[in-house]
Amino acid sequence: MSFSQEANKLFDAAVADYHKTDDVDAVMKNPYPAQTIENVLYVKNWIDTVQWHLEDIIRNPEINPVEALSIKRRIDKSNQDRTDLVERIDSYFLEKYSSVSVKPTAVINTESPAWAIDRLSILSLKIYHMRKEVERKDVSADHISSCQKKLDVLLEQRKDLSSAIDQLIKDIENGDRYMKVYKQMKMYNDPNLNPILYGRK
Repeated sequence: MSFSQEANKLFDAAVADYHKTDDVDAVMKNPYPAQTIENVLYVKNWIDTVQWHLEDIIRNPEINPVEALSIKRRIDKSNQDRTDLVERIDSYFLEKYSSVSVKPTAVINTESPAWAIDRLSILSLKIYHMRKEVERKDVSADHISSCQKKLDVLLEQRKDLSSAIDQLIKDIENGDRYMKVYKQMKMYNDPNLNPILYGRK
């Protein structure tokens, strides 16, 4: 089984596990051993899934402004956690292929494997929720038809992205491409870089 196949299977399972309670405050029960790439991928998708639902909640036009601010700050933290996990996934690939002899003709990719895997995780959520729309019984046939077309596109997108990820990993393994990881260096969370925060000192 290829890396993308394993990841898609794991992401789908994590999404399904979350929806057993469908609660943004539910406790995650990661079935994979700590320090494994499977564990990290599961956590990554769980965070994505919780954030997906927080984004739904905050768009309620009747939400209490105080609650909305609390959720917004929770989403900000979630975004930072997601970025940290993407960097951990890239570190896994850097370590795994650290001994590969890079060919003189090797080229760098426009994005690292982990940022492509990040998009794969989000796709699992889009597919799950679009499939739910297709399965609804309280909507028109036009709604179902429209959502089925979107679902078909999402499934094709996952197939194409999965293939591209596996090819990228193979190219890195063979020395035809090489990785560089640039830390995100987000400034708004850093009290030394955000002028609103350091201006308050």
